[in-house]
Amino acid sequence: MKLVFAGAPEFSVLPLKKILEEGYEVAAVVTQPDKPVGRKAIVTPTPLKVFARSRGIPVLDFPKIREHIGELESLRAHLMVTCAYGQLLTESVLNAFPAGVYNIHASLLPKYRGASPVAACILNGETETGITVMKTDVGLDTGDMLLQKSIPIAPEDTAGTLSEKLSALGADCIVEALALLKGGKAVLTPQDNDRATLVKKIKKEHARIDFTEDAAAIVNLIRAMNPAPVAYTYLNGKALNVFFAETAEGEVGASGEVIAADKRGILVRAGKGAVRLLEVQAEGGKRMRAADFVNGRKIAVGDVLTGENA
Repeated sequence: MKLVFAGAPEFSVLPLKKILEEGYEVAAVVTQPDKPVGRKAIVTPTPLKVFARSRGIPVLDFPKIREHIGELESLRAHLMVTCAYGQLLTESVLNAFPAGVYNIHASLLPKYRGASPVAACILNGETETGITVMKTDVGLDTGDMLLQKSIPIAPEDTAGTLSEKLSALGADCIVEALALLKGGKAVLTPQDNDRATLVKKIKKEHARIDFTEDAAAIVNLIRAMNPAPVAYTYLNGKALNVFFAETAEGEVGASGEVIAADKRGILVRAGKGAVRLLEVQAEGGKRMRAADFVNGRKIAVGDVLTGENA
């Protein structure tokens, strides 16, 4: 079975690696063009591109895949597998593969269709998520499902750690799905559109902490925004990134007020309960334990963390 694999981030590397280990022929990898990364805007290839080149697989980095149908057809692949590719596929792209296009999606569809299913699960306090392998149609994650597998979400999981777990699960799921397709045993199940939810791409403004929210919701936000774009608040008009936190007891003070600052971290009053900040990064500074931030006398009881930089 000859296939094309489309993806971009680190999340998509393990599934491709597993496909190669199972002996499938990968005619080409399709990914996003190189982009400037970091403060110095260094032009950087996607993690998938780096991996594919290390394995000697031809790489196609189309800005718009829909404009390259002829090149896709010339590969003469039976099907395409996509995994966090980041471009919507037109009917002409789908038709370039006789056996169809199959997507590795990081949620239990029909819940959390869209661009940020991993973060959305954590934000909403879910205790379970998983992988769905579906046959792609022209809708946004609306295609019929081939298989699903679930995993628990640990209380300490961040979007980063959960993504790693789901990438490994996605690798197992796609080789199982390909075996079903190859053996003519695939059974497709339509999604229940009445149960569908849609999540949009996470932006920096979504990561702002609102300390009038319940403590549990704030901690979920911090987990969901780690490792990027990173949850943040403001201390004395300057940004303070927060990487890890936990819920705690604390009913005194106003929302956002620091009610304790010691070796355990920075305790901040929330709308309900309190949040203990465990790892932070001041604007222009280094990432550090909140206890070390306290020892440096950069914060004290009575200081107020706000959603504004003024």
